Amino acid sequence: MILVVGATGLLGLEVCRRLGEKGRRVRALVRQSSDAAKVSHLEDFGVETRHGDLKDRASLQGACEGVRSIVSTASSTLSRQAGDSIRSVDEEGQLRLVEVARATGVDHFVFVSFRDDARIQYPLTRAKRAVERALVDSGMAYTILRASYFMEVWLSPALGFDVAGGTARVYGDGTGRISWVSYEDVARVAVAALDEPRARNAVLEVGGPEPLGPLEVVSIFETLGAPKMHLEHVPVATLHARMAAASDPLEESFTGLMLQYAAGDAVDTRPVAELFPGPSKSVRDYAAAQLAR
Repeated sequence: MILVVGATGLLGLEVCRRLGEKGRRVRALVRQSSDAAKVSHLEDFGVETRHGDLKDRASLQGACEGVRSIVSTASSTLSRQAGDSIRSVDEEGQLRLVEVARATGVDHFVFVSFRDDARIQYPLTRAKRAVERALVDSGMAYTILRASYFMEVWLSPALGFDVAGGTARVYGDGTGRISWVSYEDVARVAVAALDEPRARNAVLEVGGPEPLGPLEVVSIFETLGAPKMHLEHVPVATLHARMAAASDPLEESFTGLMLQYAAGDAVDTRPVAELFPGPSKSVRDYAAAQLAR
């Protein structure tokens, strides 16, 4: 049995879909308040759903019974409910899950994290690194996936990249190259890691096939037919000031992610490509699909 935590999120749903296609026995941790349509999708994939919450140890113990592997994609950053925070979910909740998994005999824990830049630290970074350390020390086999920026999130209107509106928000000067990755490819790697012995007790850096600066990304969209996009630059100095004045850990963390974006995040993808060969979605692929809508 494989337990997926964060199963109603963008990445978690895709992990469950892929596992369902493989005929694997999957249990998804969902909350009473989870989106009913997403829970229905999980059931369509053949996934068993179990009510629980990272903030509730007893529910985690029940969810982990009979489980051999865990894939955890949960985060409070994009989906928040009452009582959710970086501390309660991304740090304490994930640490609680690691403790319960170890105590109930889980063999392998796949944790979706994100890339580190030692120069730029913030609450979400500290939470992710704390969970990574706990996994390494847990005695369970672990696979830590440090993913770069999801193109479906950071190249979307939600974060100011609005092709239909003709505007592109760019953090920094737009030249720092980022290995934009699709959540679909992160899900592919997470699922494949469950059956790859060389992925056990490993930290894997996961990025897309080509590092591109945001200005290069805008050029790709325009070349493929998007109207000329107005660039809205957010200077690094503005981001530093915003981070210093942040009123809560979530605001501080999002600003930190923007600073990390401005600095660039190019990934050496060769080790992951050698472990899990196959095509990866490029920014050009993503742009073409967006413009075909």
